[in-house]
Amino acid sequence: MPPFWANNTKGTLLEQDNLMDERELLRKVSASDETAFTVLFNNYYPLLSTHVFRITRSMPETEEIVQDVFFKIWMSRESLFNVENFKPYLWVIAKNQALNSLKKKARERNNQKTWLKNEYKSVADTGDSQLIYHSLIDEAISKLPPQQQKVFLLSRREGLKQAEIAAQMDLTLSTIKKYIQLATEFISNYIRERYHLIIPPLLLASLFF
Repeated sequence: MPPFWANNTKGTLLEQDNLMDERELLRKVSASDETAFTVLFNNYYPLLSTHVFRITRSMPETEEIVQDVFFKIWMSRESLFNVENFKPYLWVIAKNQALNSLKKKARERNNQKTWLKNEYKSVADTGDSQLIYHSLIDEAISKLPPQQQKVFLLSRREGLKQAEIAAQMDLTLSTIKKYIQLATEFISNYIRERYHLIIPPLLLASLFF
């Protein structure tokens, strides 16, 4: 369930003659006035989203960060009474939140790369494991529908580009992409179910792409 202030992200700003002075608005928010906080959210949401998007370049991530920022503002609302200039205050919080999010994702990617490298090494060190993988891959390919199988083999085994496959088989490029996606998902699931191991997509790809 979205927070009370996010029911309408576009919001309806107060009419000019009823517009609260920002200091008064912050005072009301610091006193836990939900209506005042919703006004504050609606006033700053568009500009803050633009500010954060310049850092993340991702709209879903931007929306999540902006919501987190306002959640933090609400949770520490008592301190707003002492804020002299709210906009720079809000901008600093949002920038730090966005940068922390990017750093976290970078760490996760590095950890994943390290894990994949170690996992691949453990597989490569065991000849039997490789034989099992390749055997299961061949089994899975043989069970694909004829069109998917042909597209997959032309792409992965013969190295044809998707556009070349589309022209050769007289199919649309989107159909070729869909067939490759479906085939890859089927093969991945087939191996997981039979090898009793959660195989990362990149590790699986390294074995037969």
